Amino acid sequence: MAGGRIVVGVDGSAPSLKALKWAAAQAALTGDSLQALISWEYPASWATVMPGVPLEFDPERLAKQILDESLEKTLDAGTAGAATRTVVSGNAPQALLDAAKGATLLVVGDRGYSGFKAAVLGSVSSHVTHHSPCPVVVVRGE
Repeated sequence: MAGGRIVVGVDGSAPSLKALKWAAAQAALTGDSLQALISWEYPASWATVMPGVPLEFDPERLAKQILDESLEKTLDAGTAGAATRTVVSGNAPQALLDAAKGATLLVVGDRGYSGFKAAVLGSVSSHVTHHSPCPVVVVRGE
């Protein structure tokens, strides 16, 4: 079904970058557009893994920066430029589920920055696989 939309969750983690690369390759194969989505909540969950971030930082601007850098370092310039970039305030699983309405496919990494290392799947990937309105691909890490 050409002309659809593939949504991919990005948080800057290695698994999300792998998911982004996979989703871009799939979009190229199918002719679907690529929508890369990052969400943030205040207080931003990634602030704890970024030492030196001042308390007065702008979490939305930081999320946009992470998304932009993720696309630029993972994809070629043409693919990165053609991708729709979405920054959403709110809970990551819900933001992905909302974006997945009407999408051809939802792609996530097996875990992001906030997952428990011993878990087989992260909380976001586990949640979206159970509740997504479209097919889901969970791209496994190394």
